[in-house]
Order: sequence, then C-alpha cells, then structure tokens
Amino acid sequence: MTRLSLTLTPVIIIGVAIILAILNLATPATSALHVSDFVVGLAGKYLCYALLALAVDLVWGFAGILTLGHAAFFALGGYCMGMYLTREIGARGVYANANLPDFMIFIGWKQLPWYWHGFAWFPFAMVMVLVVPAILAAVFGFLAFRSRVSGVYLSIITQALTYALLLAFFRNDMGFGGNNGMTDFKDIIGFPLNRSSTTTALMVISAIFTAAAFLFARWLVGSRYGQVLVAVRDAESRTRFLGYRPEYYKLVIWVVSAVIAGIGGALYVPQVGIINPGEFAPANSIEAVIWVAVGGRGTLSGAILGAVLVNFGKTVLTGALPGAWLYALGGLFILVTLFMPRGIMGTFGRRAGAETSLPTAHEKQGLAAIDGKAADLAEAGADIGDGEKTA
Repeated sequence: MTRLSLTLTPVIIIGVAIILAILNLATPATSALHVSDFVVGLAGKYLCYALLALAVDLVWGFAGILTLGHAAFFALGGYCMGMYLTREIGARGVYANANLPDFMIFIGWKQLPWYWHGFAWFPFAMVMVLVVPAILAAVFGFLAFRSRVSGVYLSIITQALTYALLLAFFRNDMGFGGNNGMTDFKDIIGFPLNRSSTTTALMVISAIFTAAAFLFARWLVGSRYGQVLVAVRDAESRTRFLGYRPEYYKLVIWVVSAVIAGIGGALYVPQVGIINPGEFAPANSIEAVIWVAVGGRGTLSGAILGAVLVNFGKTVLTGALPGAWLYALGGLFILVTLFMPRGIMGTFGRRAGAETSLPTAHEKQGLAAIDGKAADLAEAGADIGDGEKTA
C-alpha cells in the first residue's frame, strides 16, 4: 500500500462526513445544497456497515478465515448499546416505570435481571460493547483454532454460532425483548435522538471510528505480526514448521475483528432506532462477505468501498423493486467472482498504482526473511539426514 492511499482513505471518510454535516446543519431546508436528515442517517448507517466489512476483511483477507458469522459480534455490540438506550428511557416509557423496560413489564417480570445492572451508566455500556464480543470471540476462537478447524468447516460453525444466537435472542425469557427487540429510544447521554444535530453528530462519530479502525487495521497488518499472519494464511503448515503457533495468531485477529464489528453495531443502533434478533441473521454475515469481495479482499479500503457501494445499491433497488434485491446481490457476487476476483480495489487500484493486496517492499523483506529461515532449517535437516546415512 502506498503512503498516499494510507492517508487518502481516512481523509476521504472524514472529509465527506464533514461536508454532509455542514450541508445538513448550515444550509436552509429550502436550499438546493441542503442534505436531509434521512441522507445523513443513511451515511451513518453505511459507515457502521463499513466497520463490519473491515472486521471481515481482517480475518478473511489477511488470515484466510472465511467467516459467515460476524454479524453476531455486530449484533452483540448493538444489543449492549440498546440496553443502555432502553435504560435511558426511564419513566418515559408506556408503563412509566423507571426501573423496568416496557417489554419486561408486559411479560410480567417484577425485577431487573442481574445482567442489566450497570447499563444505565454510559461508560459501563461502552466497555461492554468491547468486552462482550471479545469474550465470545475469544472462547469460540480458542476452541476452534486450537482444534485446528479450518476451511469450509470453520465457515459452517461460524454460521451455526450466529444462528444459535438468533434463536436464543428470539426467546422472551432471555430478557432482551424477544422477537421485537428494543426500540423507542429517546436520547443518548442526554441528547435527543430525533434532533438533526444528534443525527449528524452520530454520523461524524461513525466516520471518525471508521477512519481510526482503518488506520489501526493498516498498522496491524503491516507489522511483523501481520506478516506472520499472511504467512499463516498462505502456508499454515509451513509457518508451524518454522516454530510459530498459527492458532494464537488467528485468535488475536479474530478477537480484534470481533471488537471492531461490535463497535460498528453499537454506533448502528442509535442511528436506526431499533435492535432485534434479525441482526443475527446468517444472511447479514453473508452480505458482509459480499461487500468485501466486491470492494477487494485483503485491501481494507476496498472493504469500506464495497460496504458503501453495495448498501447504496440496496437502498436504491429496494425502494424501486423490493423483491429483486436478493437476486441482484447474488448476480453481483457471481459477476465479481468471475470477472473481478480481486474486487474493485484489487483490480482497478493496481492499475492506478494504489493499494492492492500484494505485499509491499517491507512485507517482501519479511517474507524473504521467513523464506531464509525455512531454507536454513531445511539445510540443517538435510545435513542431519546425510550424517545419519553416513553413520
């Protein structure tokens, strides 16, 4: 990746967000330049999807783990935020009960479950946004990678994970609102969610987190750790032979990506105004994989581009032909697979001299060092073998 593209991607994200904010807040509604709250909200939602796409690209593009369950971490982050926003409603609910959410009163609950305590405090909720997806990812990843589950089998169990959570959160006795989920949010840390200024602020915050996540991911995959991770992706057995523990490298990137997805979900909920078990749907995880494939696997900026473009197309097409979206999505994936297997950034970015998934000069040096180490070990093995034959 070039230094220019490293700087350009976050600059574009922040720049577009600032322009939208100015056109929304500083221009009259009658002006041709005015951007409506609806458009600002869509932009914020696309940025949250971009965070999920970044998370998927980290594990699929750089670790070779095709995940079909990352929507689970996105949804868990969203539920943590939803629990805070629900507690923030207080006595303004239908039943005017400051201690229990409306859905708990409706099903006859008399007291708040223990796992809801603390969510009335914003800092606690934000910590849970990070911790809950991380814990689930750590437990799942440790068991899966330690057992050396890989390939299509790992993809299947990631999808089974998110489907199991979907079924669990549908149950009323789980205490998360059942199939209706949580909605009717009023404000966030005192700012009414129905104000233009709050909508715009959430969109800008989403842009900042997306840019920061991109820079962090770029630093991570460009580090020594990232070089070994790519080696694990391309030749896991060989990397293990060199003395590395691939399962731990996979586990770290798996947990990091889960946290990024959880942050995306937490930012998503106050902007759409609802969280329900539908966010766990396996189809959502599959869509995220398609975003990355369209934008360019292993490019990071391509993941962001793919998430924005595909979801913009979804917004346009579902408004005109709601039933045609799934067919269009499937057709798009087939076309990309056949004619642009590297995605948009991997295909056109290379021609323009921009970011691609190919190793940089620094990465090539690291790979060369790994090759050198392998050659030394192979030569030592040959010497030992010759000595045994001589004896």
